Amino acid sequence: MTSVIELISPAAEAEPRAVASEDWRRFEGYVGEIFTALGMDLSAPGTRETPHRFLQALRDATAGYDGDPKLRTVFASERPPAVDGSHSQIIEGPIVFHALCEHHALPFFGVAHIGYIAGPEIIGISKLTRLVRLYARRFTVQERLGEQVADLLEELVRPRGVAVRLEAAHLCTQMRGVAEHESRTVTTFWRGLYDERAELRAEFMAEIGSRR
Repeated sequence: MTSVIELISPAAEAEPRAVASEDWRRFEGYVGEIFTALGMDLSAPGTRETPHRFLQALRDATAGYDGDPKLRTVFASERPPAVDGSHSQIIEGPIVFHALCEHHALPFFGVAHIGYIAGPEIIGISKLTRLVRLYARRFTVQERLGEQVADLLEELVRPRGVAVRLEAAHLCTQMRGVAEHESRTVTTFWRGLYDERAELRAEFMAEIGSRR
């Protein structure tokens, strides 16, 4: 089973996705052939470097595969041992994210909200943004993205409950297929006390609703 450290910080080499220069040039050639076949004129000044720029943009958009070692930083909970804290929520959002759908390699983008009820440890607020983007910067689907965020937060700080809500627009449905331009996809994920207590879910949803 893959450990949490392997998930957030692949340590095999300094650049886990290093690509040899000769391979990169070959990939650019493939991309150029595809773009030409689809109608792009690669002899124009503005398009000569498009295959290179496209590959670099694709690499940047999938940087989540390189991990994020800063996610390892956690802190002791601030709650006194005698205090139950079962209703004390930590909520962060909206966290803007962009991802590439694994079905068509087209973007989907939106906002995430994360809530958790601290157990023995807490995580820095900025790490919640890093956690979302660790998985968003990969080829994925929205349903898996939310599950991964919830699961990794559970592994990192062992909270009493986790809530994740994602709302996103998908270009695979806006640019092709049904060409639905106004739709948004919403997914929610509950763990621990959130799954058990309707009032915690209601409080979470009310709070994120007040931030719109």
